[in-house]
Amino acid sequence: MLAAILPYPQIDPVLVHLGPIAIRWYALSYISGLLLGWWLLLRMLRQTSLWKNPPFKGKPPATADDIGDLFVWITLGVIVGGRLGYDLFYGTFFCGIWTGRDCGDLPMGYLTNPLRLIAEWHGWVPMLQGMSFHGGLIGVVAALYLFCRKRKLDLLKVGDLIAAATPIGLFFGRIANFINGELWGKKTDVPWAMVFPRADDHPRHPSQLYEAALEGLLLFLILQICIRRFRLHERPGLVTAIFFTGYGAARFFVEFFRDSESMIYGWFSMGMALSLPMWAAAAFFFWLALKKPARA
Repeated sequence: MLAAILPYPQIDPVLVHLGPIAIRWYALSYISGLLLGWWLLLRMLRQTSLWKNPPFKGKPPATADDIGDLFVWITLGVIVGGRLGYDLFYGTFFCGIWTGRDCGDLPMGYLTNPLRLIAEWHGWVPMLQGMSFHGGLIGVVAALYLFCRKRKLDLLKVGDLIAAATPIGLFFGRIANFINGELWGKKTDVPWAMVFPRADDHPRHPSQLYEAALEGLLLFLILQICIRRFRLHERPGLVTAIFFTGYGAARFFVEFFRDSESMIYGWFSMGMALSLPMWAAAAFFFWLALKKPARA
C-alpha cells in the first residue's frame, strides 16, 4: 500500500437520529439539490434580461407558481424513476441478461409492495440498493411532459430551464455517494488515492469526486455561460442538447476510473452503455433547436 495517500474522511452516513427516524446525508443531498434548483429557476425567471428577445418577447417560459408545482411532479419522478431505473439497469436487466443470474421478479415486487420504491435500505439481492440517475431522468422527463401538457407550457423552453438546474442535484448526489463510501474507483497509485473501508485496504480513485466536479460543477458552469453569455436558450432545446452531451461525456469518461459493478464486456460498463442514448437524445434536441434559421 502507498504510504502517501489522502485519508478518507470517516463521516457517518446518518446525520442525526430522531427516535426511530434516521436523517441520512443521502436523503439531504436530494432535498438540497431540489431546493437549490428551485431557487435558481425562480431567480432566473426574475431576470428580465434573459427573456427580452425572441422567442420570449419579455415573457418567461413559466411563472413562479408553475415552477413550484412542477418541482412536486419532478420529485415524484426522481424517486419512482430512480428506484425503478436502478433495479432495471443494474438489477434485473444486468443480472438476467448479461450474467444469466436469477435476480428475482423485481418489477412484480414493486406491484405487491409499492413502499419498496422508497426503501433504499432494502434490496432483493445485495447489489439492488440505491438510485439510478438515468432512471430518475426518465421519471423527470415523463413528469415534465405531463406537466407542460396539463399547463399548456412550451416543453422545450421549460425543459431548458430544468436542464440548467439539474447539475446542482448531480453534484450533491455524488458528494453523498462519497460520504457513504460507495461507488468507489479502481485501484491506483495516484497521490490523491483513498482507501474506502467498504471496499478493501487498497488505495482507489475517489471517482465520486470526479463525477461531482464534471457532472456537477463543470457542467453547471457551461450551461450558465451558454445561457447568460451566448443566450443559447433563445433557441429552445439547445441547452437541453448541451446538457445531454455534457453529462454523457462526463459519465463515459469517469467510468474508466470507477470500479463499476456492472461491466458488460471488457472495459465497457453499463454506465458507458447508458451514455449512448444520452448522446442520441442530444442529437435529437440539436436537430430540433437548429432546424430553423435563427430569429432576427
